Amino acid sequence: MQRIGVFVCHCGSNIAATVDVKKVAEMALMEPGVVHAEDYQYMCSEAGQALIAKAIQEKQLTGLVVCSCSPRMHETTFRRAAERAGLNPYMVEIANIREHCSWIHKDMEEATKKAVILMRAAVAKVNLNTPLKAGESRVTKRALVIGGGIAGIQTALDIAEAGYKVDIVEKTPSIGGRMSQLDKTSRPKWWRLRPMKISPSIHTARWRRSPALWAILR
Repeated sequence: MQRIGVFVCHCGSNIAATVDVKKVAEMALMEPGVVHAEDYQYMCSEAGQALIAKAIQEKQLTGLVVCSCSPRMHETTFRRAAERAGLNPYMVEIANIREHCSWIHKDMEEATKKAVILMRAAVAKVNLNTPLKAGESRVTKRALVIGGGIAGIQTALDIAEAGYKVDIVEKTPSIGGRMSQLDKTSRPKWWRLRPMKISPSIHTARWRRSPALWAILR
């Protein structure tokens, strides 16, 4: 069982004006694995990060949930704070209760209820998380397009024209999708029809159950 700490940010009045942050912290203590929960005015501040670091060391936390703003804003901030305190940074989850709750709701009860749901989801995820280690892997600059309908064909053409090899796979004997079943189509006058052809730079896997596909695309 994880030892999880939940930290609820007021974000000044951005969150606290619409979400009952103290109730979210209280409800967090009822979740499996949560051994510590508290709220603070600005969790992303130096003082807020110090609270997190102190709790990690004193409570021997193995995971964190920060209920705050979007992870695009401060996920890196909280992960670095956790790492400095000796916790694996990938054991930190963000519950976005600002953009997803306080900024889109006017009723505090409704916003708080949703914030609690997001907090519980984040806690459940941390309970299933395992520490990770950052690494690098070699990437083959080649694309695979699943489906030979109009969208798949156009996607493959665009990728091929950008200079990359493409594999396009279709489960049926021919490509074109629903469009191939239509004998007539119409378009607005402003539409500039672009001839569609299969580029020689598109390659496809030799799928033996669809020999016609290979014949069409090769």
